[in-house]
Amino acid sequence: MNDVAANLTDIQGRMLKSATKWGKTPEAVTLIAVSKRQPLERVDAALQAGHRVFGENRVQEAQEKWPDLKKKYQSVELHLIGPLQTNKAKEAIALFDVIQTVDRPKLAKILAKEMKDANRFIPVFVQVNIGEEEQKSGVMPEEADDFINECRNEYGLDVKGLMCIPPSGEQAAPYFALLGKIAERNGLDTLSMGMSSDYEIAVQFGADYIRVGTGIFGVRDI
Repeated sequence: MNDVAANLTDIQGRMLKSATKWGKTPEAVTLIAVSKRQPLERVDAALQAGHRVFGENRVQEAQEKWPDLKKKYQSVELHLIGPLQTNKAKEAIALFDVIQTVDRPKLAKILAKEMKDANRFIPVFVQVNIGEEEQKSGVMPEEADDFINECRNEYGLDVKGLMCIPPSGEQAAPYFALLGKIAERNGLDTLSMGMSSDYEIAVQFGADYIRVGTGIFGVRDI
């Protein structure tokens, strides 16, 4: 479990170096530790090391893991970074602090309703299918402007920023740059992009949140 703490220190050091190199305030870049399908002892090791921002892909898994951990450790910030089914919206709003994967009007409408019913208005990110890949979730880049406007003005969601996952095996930089352009023209200044293999490049292109799992916790057991 000492490896988890060491990995966190290493990644945060690399983040700091990249941010300094590219003129970004280091404190403005937040590391999301992606704890999906990780053993509880590894997640607890990260919490014991002082880390407090985590990401999960599935509502059901997060429900099994995080309520007790949130009681044990103060100031945990939990992000949903995987696709959200509309029938899980209520549970997601109750548990997560940020939802990064809003990608269609039906989901946006239901989230708005459930937030109002729960009187819990949490920030969201619009997920952009930046590589226009059939197998991935997200609004297409050319439809992003209209969807962002719809989320804000029709549903009243607090759109904090944009999130993307570039195509595997391709250079990530052009996709990160494109996400930044979409954000800029929509008056958004928060970007969630970059994972274990490309987070330093993401910082270069203005990432405010990077999402790292394997680099912190190692290869998942399942």
